[in-house]
Amino acid sequence: MIRISTARDAVRAARRVLLGFFGLQLAIAVGLTLVDSYRRRGKRPKPFPVTPPETVHVGGSDITTYTFGQNLYDDMLAAIRGAEKQVLFETYIWKGDEVGDQFKQALIEAARRGVDVRVIYDSFANLVVSPAFKHFPPEVKVLRYPIYNAGLKFWDLRRYGRDHRKILVVDEQIGFVGGYNIGSAYATEWRDTHVRIVGPGVWDLKRAFADFWNLNRRKLLGRSERPLLLETSSVWEPRIRFQRNVPRFWMFPIRSMYLEAINRATRNIWMSHAYFIPDQDFVDALTQAARRGVDVRILIPLKSNHIVADWISRGYFSQLLAAGVRVLRYSGAMIHSKTATIDGEWTTVGTANVDRLSLQGNYEINVEVIDAALAEVMEGIFDTDQSNALELTMTEWEARDLHRKFTEAVLAPLRPLL
Repeated sequence: MIRISTARDAVRAARRVLLGFFGLQLAIAVGLTLVDSYRRRGKRPKPFPVTPPETVHVGGSDITTYTFGQNLYDDMLAAIRGAEKQVLFETYIWKGDEVGDQFKQALIEAARRGVDVRVIYDSFANLVVSPAFKHFPPEVKVLRYPIYNAGLKFWDLRRYGRDHRKILVVDEQIGFVGGYNIGSAYATEWRDTHVRIVGPGVWDLKRAFADFWNLNRRKLLGRSERPLLLETSSVWEPRIRFQRNVPRFWMFPIRSMYLEAINRATRNIWMSHAYFIPDQDFVDALTQAARRGVDVRILIPLKSNHIVADWISRGYFSQLLAAGVRVLRYSGAMIHSKTATIDGEWTTVGTANVDRLSLQGNYEINVEVIDAALAEVMEGIFDTDQSNALELTMTEWEARDLHRKFTEAVLAPLRPLL
């Protein structure tokens, strides 16, 4: 009896310790979020430098880069308003504000003039958006990706990914993809990166939309809903490739794409990411590149819109700085880009952050382009961004306060979850 009682006491004690630890993590995370929200009240982002849209020719297509939301939205809306046959629109966040309404009305007008308009948005990301805004006339086919998609198969991790993609394809000729969500704040207050592709390079972007639509159409739109057929050519464009994470099929090629490019780097690796919470293999690839003489720079927000992610991302700073990786912190505004350029030849722009949710959880899409002209444009964009950034030095990092080190240590176990 004594032994049984002792074992039970040990189990209870261990349970209390675990609950207390996770309770402390939760309390710190909630506290950080509340304090950050209070401090942000009434504050407006500062102006930030941007690079005007620039177009380069790659294969048989033209690729245009965007670093300012209003420029991007103007061209996206112009493409929708000029559509003759089809508009495929997919987004993660779609605010019910002035900019959001401009997109909604442009899509409705296109549908009413006979254009095949299909819309996908993530329901979880738009919980706070008015239900009235999310109501569309029957002419617009809308696929609302549900908050919970596992049904009775709650154990099936393949069904829990969010739809984090941002895609627009018009008439099989014009395509847009990148980090921008839809909303007024993103038009002028956030620094993000998107690209427009005009020409055959857009065909695989339509395939990406069609595959997601067809994968979910019967369950969400009814068994009578016909599949979205692909009428585009199957010609390969070796310099423009779309990498898609598809949780349902347990496919996550974007992480592999990054690791392969990083491991091949010989000159420079310049990356911009809103939320940078890499796994150890990713960190090892970057530090090994730096140690073999590659110029490795990581540009992240000084303060992002997710304060807990900021704290968790610091877990690998010591390793990165010790290896010679330069950590640059964008100041004054939120940088939401998900981009990289390597060796003046390789570029990726897309929706995937370097964190577990993006690389091993959500539906994501990145365009991968092997072209020196586009890489030169992206290096110019990075130069402009780093002019608005503060570099973190090893001296500054090691001199941080004890309470900061304590908070980082307590939140460290959350890294695999984000």
